[in-house]
Amino acid sequence: MAPLEQLLAERACERLILDFVRRLDLGEPSSVAELFAEDGTWEWPPPGDGRLIEGREALRKYFGSRPADRLSRRLMSNVLVTLTSPDTAISTSYFTTYRVDGYHGGTVPPGPPVQVGHYEDTFRRVDGSWLLATRTLFLPFGGPTPRH
Repeated sequence: MAPLEQLLAERACERLILDFVRRLDLGEPSSVAELFAEDGTWEWPPPGDGRLIEGREALRKYFGSRPADRLSRRLMSNVLVTLTSPDTAISTSYFTTYRVDGYHGGTVPPGPPVQVGHYEDTFRRVDGSWLLATRTLFLPFGGPTPRH
């Protein structure tokens, strides 16, 4: 693969990582399903709760069930995308989540993050567009979501 093609593919995958959290925090949460392949999965394996969401429609329903009064901001860092073929890639990215439920406007006093962890993703190019094939959540630091 030519260096420019590799750079563009890596950037497209990085953009998916960032678009995912933007849609959760500032957009329509159910729309994150559009970033996944039709058979895409989101997983939180043990020692997490073992949750596995499979398929775009199930992902749309799962992420769309986010509480309407939830305010969140996720910070993404240490994003590393590696192409494994011209049409597949893997990545690791770190996240920090600030979140409260019961939000009805205004400014929320800052508190500690409720989650710090990382994602391990696989990507697949489908009809010329990069999509998430799998997203796996690893959460070494986590706590309850406070109410505002």
